[in-house]
Amino acid sequence: MPKPNPTHFLLNSDAPPSTVSAAIQALWWAAKGSWDRAHSLVQNDGSAEAAWVHAHLHRIEGDLANASYWYGKAGRKVSGDDLETERNTIASELLRRSVSEGG
Repeated sequence: MPKPNPTHFLLNSDAPPSTVSAAIQALWWAAKGSWDRAHSLVQNDGSAEAAWVHAHLHRIEGDLANASYWYGKAGRKVSGDDLETERNTIASELLRRSVSEGG
């Protein structure tokens, strides 16, 4: 039997878990098509995690110059993955970090 995928459960749940970071909640909103709500969660957050999600959101928007800026703030290379793959990658890493940090 396949191992449960927490990223799949997170992004497909009915509501974003209130116990996760704003960056992870923003990914949930982005997965639901609510770009503005997602952006509002990360735009004033100075963390590298929020910057990574912020970059992803500007890729969704098609603003690649702005996305490139936010990848730099996150200490990340610009993603060449399709948007869904990138969103899942970000969510998976942020969830893994959250669990390892006890969050």
